Amino acid sequence: MNDSHLLIGGKTLTGGGRDDAEVLDPATGVTVGRVTHATPADLDHALDAAEKGFKAWRDTNADQRTAILLKAAGLIRERAKDIGTSITREQGKPLKEGIGETIYCAMLLEFYAQEIKRIYGRTLVRPAGSRVEVQYHPVGPVAGFAAWNFPALNVMRKIGGALAAGCSTIVKPSEETPSAGLALVQALIDAGVPGDAVQCVFGEPDAVSRHLLASPVIRKVTFTGSTAVGKHLAKLAAEDLKIATMELGGHAPVLVFADADIDKALDTMAAAKFRNAGQVCVSPTRFLVEEPVFEKFRDGFVERAKAVKVGNGFDADTDMGPMASARGLERMESMIGNAKGQGGKVLTGGERIGNQGGFHQPTVLSEVPVDAEIMNEEPFGPVAIINSMKGEDAMIAEANRLPYGLAAYSWTSNPARRRRLAAEVETGMLAIDTGGVSAADAPFGGVKWSGYGSEDGREGVLACMVTKTVHEG
Repeated sequence: MNDSHLLIGGKTLTGGGRDDAEVLDPATGVTVGRVTHATPADLDHALDAAEKGFKAWRDTNADQRTAILLKAAGLIRERAKDIGTSITREQGKPLKEGIGETIYCAMLLEFYAQEIKRIYGRTLVRPAGSRVEVQYHPVGPVAGFAAWNFPALNVMRKIGGALAAGCSTIVKPSEETPSAGLALVQALIDAGVPGDAVQCVFGEPDAVSRHLLASPVIRKVTFTGSTAVGKHLAKLAAEDLKIATMELGGHAPVLVFADADIDKALDTMAAAKFRNAGQVCVSPTRFLVEEPVFEKFRDGFVERAKAVKVGNGFDADTDMGPMASARGLERMESMIGNAKGQGGKVLTGGERIGNQGGFHQPTVLSEVPVDAEIMNEEPFGPVAIINSMKGEDAMIAEANRLPYGLAAYSWTSNPARRRRLAAEVETGMLAIDTGGVSAADAPFGGVKWSGYGSEDGREGVLACMVTKTVHEG
């Protein structure tokens, strides 16, 4: 058993009559721990601490903050296997992915640590005797809410940029996957971040978010999760005009043109599709394939889907672990059934595996009509929809049809088309002839119903700062 506690004001809090909840292993359905829920008094304590912690951390000089965050990144690297193990145990992804996710957190924190010294203002040109300076200042205490699908990375994206900016943070990882986020916060405290400046709480999500966002102490909210919950939190933030970063749902299109390297596209996109059992906000889902290469791409994708090894994330040869929850399995069953009922074809998969844990077959659908539910709502599971398209204009129109715009992918060797796609596809991130849309130094975020604001890159730091213009005469 691996129980998760609260970290408030640098102190471990658990028991004392507080509620708690089970944490389940999605591969077995067995309880692997319990997570303590914060009381309203705990949350008030965290808010008071964050207010004090902000003043102390903001006034810590840049060299010291850089050194502390770099030390924390080193501790995270040292603890990567243990943290990765907790991710696999609570979320289900293969151990190599859990460890890789943890290492990426260290890389992101290393970038943020160096970015502390690159928060530049600017001096405007004025006549002698006058001066105008643009400055950036930390916004204040930040409340972050992280989703379960990347238990470590989602948490680091909530706290790394904020700490680099000079803000204090209160983060709430998912109660379904609490250990990794808690371990990151502990590493930061062990490295020297004041316990008042980085805190970790758990509890019933709506109650915690309402309590924290009702306080004037919190000056910014940052969230990764569904569009529906993001809209709710944005409304709560608006009540006090708190600034917000929202990284919400997606439904990523993949535009495959006849001039593409089809084998490379297949190898890259099949691996991307079934990573983390498709439970990825940027997961490629709607494959829009130009008619001349449709059959080759479709058949090649089915072949690769059938070859995916599904199993427990602790098994060395596992390519894809279980889905993280029963509700995910139910959603897959409902959406696939709806697609079949409307004439869509199941080319492989389509069903749950066994009756223990959340295992589901890698699934490929084709000839799915645009009014099917799965063509309009994010399935968040191991399913790819491959449809034939007549050409570039139709493919771009379909890519832009939905209100989501987080990530999009395209495969083409035509330089002019690449420029057109960059200009015309409505998305926060576009990958052309690659499966990667994330890097520590590159902004990560969406448009339309996929949210606003950016994490990662210098934008992830500036998102936690306010602009001040100083005029001198």
